[in-house]
Amino acid sequence: MLRTALRNVLAHKARLAMTALAITLGVAFVCGTLVFGESVTHALRGASARSLKDVAVSVQAASRRASDKEADDTLSTALTGELADQVRALPGVTSVHPIVNGTATLAAKDGRPLNADSSWQNLATNHAPGTPGSDRDDRFPLNAGRAPATGGEIALDRHTAEKAGYAVGDTVRFATEGPTLTATLVGTVDTDDPRVTAGGTLALFDTGTAQRLFLQAGRFDELAVASAPGTDDQALTDRIRALLPTDGITVTSGARLADEQARQIAAGTKELTRTLLAFAGVSLFVGAFVIANTFAMLTAQRSRETALLRAVGASRRQVVRTVLAEAALLGLGASAVGIALGTGIAAATRPILNAAGAGLPPGPLIVSVDTLVRALLVGVGVTVLAAWLPSRKAARTAPVEALTAVDLAPPRRGLLLRNSLGTLLTGAGVLVMLYLATRRNGSDANLGAAALGSALTLTGVIVLAPLLSRPLVLLTGMITTRLFGATGRLARENALRNPRRTAATACALMIGLTLITGLSVTGSSMNAALRAAAVGALTADYQVTNTGSGGIDPALAAKVSAVPGVARAVPLASTSLGARGEYTTLTGADPHRFADVAALEFSSGSLAAVGPGRIALSDKLAEGTGLTTGDTFRGTVGFGHDKELTVAGVYRYTRVVGGALGAMDDVLPYADGGSPDTVLVKVAPGADGLDQRIREALGNSPLLRVQTQEQLTKAQSGPVDAVLGMMYGLLGMTVVIAAFGVVNTLAMSVVERTREIGLLRAIGLDRRGVRRMLRLESVVISLFGAALGIGTGIFLAWSCGSLARSSLPQYAIVLPWTSLGLFLLLGPTIGVLAALWPARRAARLDTLRAIGAH
Repeated sequence: MLRTALRNVLAHKARLAMTALAITLGVAFVCGTLVFGESVTHALRGASARSLKDVAVSVQAASRRASDKEADDTLSTALTGELADQVRALPGVTSVHPIVNGTATLAAKDGRPLNADSSWQNLATNHAPGTPGSDRDDRFPLNAGRAPATGGEIALDRHTAEKAGYAVGDTVRFATEGPTLTATLVGTVDTDDPRVTAGGTLALFDTGTAQRLFLQAGRFDELAVASAPGTDDQALTDRIRALLPTDGITVTSGARLADEQARQIAAGTKELTRTLLAFAGVSLFVGAFVIANTFAMLTAQRSRETALLRAVGASRRQVVRTVLAEAALLGLGASAVGIALGTGIAAATRPILNAAGAGLPPGPLIVSVDTLVRALLVGVGVTVLAAWLPSRKAARTAPVEALTAVDLAPPRRGLLLRNSLGTLLTGAGVLVMLYLATRRNGSDANLGAAALGSALTLTGVIVLAPLLSRPLVLLTGMITTRLFGATGRLARENALRNPRRTAATACALMIGLTLITGLSVTGSSMNAALRAAAVGALTADYQVTNTGSGGIDPALAAKVSAVPGVARAVPLASTSLGARGEYTTLTGADPHRFADVAALEFSSGSLAAVGPGRIALSDKLAEGTGLTTGDTFRGTVGFGHDKELTVAGVYRYTRVVGGALGAMDDVLPYADGGSPDTVLVKVAPGADGLDQRIREALGNSPLLRVQTQEQLTKAQSGPVDAVLGMMYGLLGMTVVIAAFGVVNTLAMSVVERTREIGLLRAIGLDRRGVRRMLRLESVVISLFGAALGIGTGIFLAWSCGSLARSSLPQYAIVLPWTSLGLFLLLGPTIGVLAALWPARRAARLDTLRAIGAH
């Protein structure tokens, strides 16, 4: 029986080619994901280890205010130069790097800020030689020039200098938390810090300048201690811990620090790997339909052969084993090719991502035995499982029945049972999704219900697909019949002949389009809501914000007002507000001037009523607290400041204002740094393109961001578009596999219908008509899958959309008609392309030989 299975695989190589390709693509996805994840993890661990290679012990100190005065923002730590000298004097210590850490946002040579949206990646530190009298810092080897030595000098890492367009000798503009500063670039360095290699920036100052910018003179954030060869680093860690004060200081061995970073890196890459594997699972699920359909057709075509095996003594169990062995051999060969392809994809992925700015560190390609075994088991396992039902069906066929009839229609009872089960699953899924549509929060329970309801609905539609195929195929068949006459009618009847086969072929395409349509509808709805949230009620033309942690100097608003063409510049401040157990943002502004830059929709009260002690609440906060216009309540403003406040009005929530709006004098004392954090700018009629002038009025500070309404909406929708683009690419694999399934079904149906095609040729259907009949059949099946997928995707996106409204009240379903039209056109396009080879093969059949075929 094993030889029989091997012979069957070799005898039907062409028929199994598309199935093998579907398995290969799915396994390549899985293997590529695993290899890429392990390779990136290894590379990041290596980069982290290199950055800590000379650190035997790390001493870190918590930052705190240098003074008890609330207005004093100077930070200090418990680490001093004297403590660093004491550590340096311990036996086994070869060097101590006293480190000052901070952030500095750089401006490129053309004035644009670098990494303005992720200032935490804009690292700044001091150039700290490990031994007194040395000018060499082993952490940052010099690439060109020299190290900074005075307050007017700076060094950058090589990639940052190249990205910003600076060369040694240029003047670099940067900002920490205050006004724009300048320094002369005196050198460039290399670094293995993963935060920098991943796209961040690095600025180096001399120690005195770094302490002045980020800490206090004579204080440090960290001591990086190097030890002599043969030193017990754990014992050295214990000696340093005993030497230093325990208040606010943490002493960790370099090995333990490296292990902690390695665990963090592994956890981060593990999430990425899981996400990619989820998409790989979808591709394999679609591939399973192709495999099952292939073996169902093969066992039907080989029913006479199976009957002969039964007649000479083969048991049903042996027939099942033969088909499963055939599937295992097919899965084994296809998985081996998929592993090779996936490894190549993983090798090419890192350079492609780095070219797009990912900044992944270099490292070897890691192909572990565990990865190979897992990929192989997945490929063979999915193939065998998909072939299990066809094998059992082949084994149940009686020898006499198989010898007398090659192709019997599926029994009505089987379809009745299937339709009943599909109706039950679909009904349960739809009920869960309709219930979900009435919910208004994204709790874990509702998210779980969304996953369950989506799975039930999709499974139910798959089970019901044979029943749904008849009305939908009849509808599309009416069009093909009217346009193409007899060939169109033949195509329709061929698609209706075996509803199970048509459904299995169409479902492979339906699953991919369901997910893509659901993502497209959700993405377009989310983008529309984010755009509305970003600029809702905003009539200002520009918004000025600080990308750092500090506020905006109030004098800058006056400078912006003086820019020619600016009609109004209104500063805003914000702090926290607690009211009856609800917490939100309280925005402060001059109510009379605020009306010029925003148009709030009040359901009660008015903006004019806002004043000292009188605040307006958003409808969201009013509903949560039960407060209405005229009510007085005790609120907590800022950190622990209780005030008696009166509700002056209720407005429709908008992200520009937040949960509440009050007078500037009530908010500013409790704002971060006691300063405004936003300036809204309204320009005079006819005055356009003032963003550069506004930046100049602000001193071209890289910390201050000037955005138009269009830029605000792009900043909100950009990440969503990026995620959707990535998901479209990943789900595109399912559509490709589904297309191979259509090719495979048509090619095998040509073999199955060889005599029928010969008879059609004999009664006058020419080669062109045969090709057209096969193409139209493929188009009908593909349109059925596309329509079913698009409809299911829209329903699931609509019912799940209510989960977003709790955090995004503006969310509403927006159908992307252009995208939906393209998805619908994708069906017939796939149908035409998939039919090219099968139609050509059918048209080339010899008429007499086809009629005589068995």
